[in-house]
Amino acid sequence: MNRAAVRAAVHIAAVFAIYLSLAMLFPAAIDLYFGNPDWRVFAFSALFMGAFSLAVAMSTQGRPPQVTTRFAFFLVNLLWFTLAIAGAVPFVAASIDMSIADAFFESVSGITTTGSTVINGLDTAPPGLLLWRSLLTFMGGLGVIALGLFFLPYLNVGGVNYFKIESSDIEDRPFERFQTFTISMIAIYTGLVVTCAILYTAAGMNGFDAVNHAMSTLATGGMSTHDTSFVRYTDMPGILWTAIVFMFIGGLPFSILILFAVRGRLDALRDPQIRLFAGYCIVFTVAIAIYLRVHFDMPFFQALTQSAFNFVSIITTTGFASDDYATWGPFAVACIFVATFLGGCSGSTTGGIKAYRFLILFELLSNGLRRLIYPNSVQPVRYGDRTIDPDMQRAIVLFISSFLVIWAIGTILLGATGLDLITATTGALTAMTNVGPGLGPIIGPAGNFSSLPDSSKWILSFLMLLGRLEILAVLVLFTPAFWTR
Repeated sequence: MNRAAVRAAVHIAAVFAIYLSLAMLFPAAIDLYFGNPDWRVFAFSALFMGAFSLAVAMSTQGRPPQVTTRFAFFLVNLLWFTLAIAGAVPFVAASIDMSIADAFFESVSGITTTGSTVINGLDTAPPGLLLWRSLLTFMGGLGVIALGLFFLPYLNVGGVNYFKIESSDIEDRPFERFQTFTISMIAIYTGLVVTCAILYTAAGMNGFDAVNHAMSTLATGGMSTHDTSFVRYTDMPGILWTAIVFMFIGGLPFSILILFAVRGRLDALRDPQIRLFAGYCIVFTVAIAIYLRVHFDMPFFQALTQSAFNFVSIITTTGFASDDYATWGPFAVACIFVATFLGGCSGSTTGGIKAYRFLILFELLSNGLRRLIYPNSVQPVRYGDRTIDPDMQRAIVLFISSFLVIWAIGTILLGATGLDLITATTGALTAMTNVGPGLGPIIGPAGNFSSLPDSSKWILSFLMLLGRLEILAVLVLFTPAFWTR
């Protein structure tokens, strides 16, 4: 990396921080409307971050560098780290008295759409602070989609390149102009959030909660305005099923949603990973519902609603909870634990390992077994009706291998900070998959991360960023070859 490239990356990050500082004016206006004195916190934070970012942006102006893979790696990491720091500023200055570790954790949890929280008393927290958490997940959701669609395929470290795979046209891109695709993506994402908020309101949720929960639902971020998440809506199935539908939509590839919505491409919905993702949801939801009906004598529709809501919430890495599913018995808890790994589709707002990787990994395993029988045969790895190139195969094997190694290291480090095995194991896992709640009495669906030591929160913050950037995009920065010419 040369100085010109670093300078250009810092300039771009500063520009994004300016946009984030402007977004702070929305919670300032909300606090001012409700008469909460914290409006000054957001107004000052917007002024401070805006002025500082503008100064950095002006001082780093120059000719744009040549766009290389190395520059893109550095830029992606710098952008997310910068936005995490900028997003933490209002938390540090807020009236709820958060430490720097807490503020950074909450900010990272928002922009990575993880949904873990260290804040107690959300029901009485300043409205501007609640809105800020939701805005971070909303913006983070857009960033996650862009990351999955544009950056990771280009860097060959993850993500299915939908410009080539999902388009059955001859051209490489499903749209003539990149700008058309981007505008369509933002419009559909925002339109879905607005629709979700309207349906929440119609089902009985108050307007402020509806807007906040809608942003977090589509972004699969899980940031609620209540300590008990969706438990208060247990007797309102309309709200729960609205959440189920939009969490599921958040787990779908947005490029396919765009092809379907803009071009009417029904064939795009036949994507193999969509079928696998939907299969997960149907099979596990029905199995858990039957288990709840048999073992807890729960009415089947209630069991199905609770099962669908909580399973879809976990598999889409949203992290909402309508009940303490840790009390549902070993079978249900085991299903929820497995769902923490799975994730949704590539190019969605979800985290986790994602369905397309499991499809290709199964193909690799199947081909490997066939070659034991027919050693000289040629066994192409296919995704639907398309052949997967060796770079994608390598990236998937590297990702899953590094995921397991980092999970083990993260568990050990969290254990070294004094956490018990269940908290350390599921804490590292839920951070890397960007799910939100873990298991156990401390960080389970009925708890939060506030009681953890600061050292644990710093480790979890790093793991959340590592998981959101698909691990390899971060690890490459720690190789000596990256920094040499």
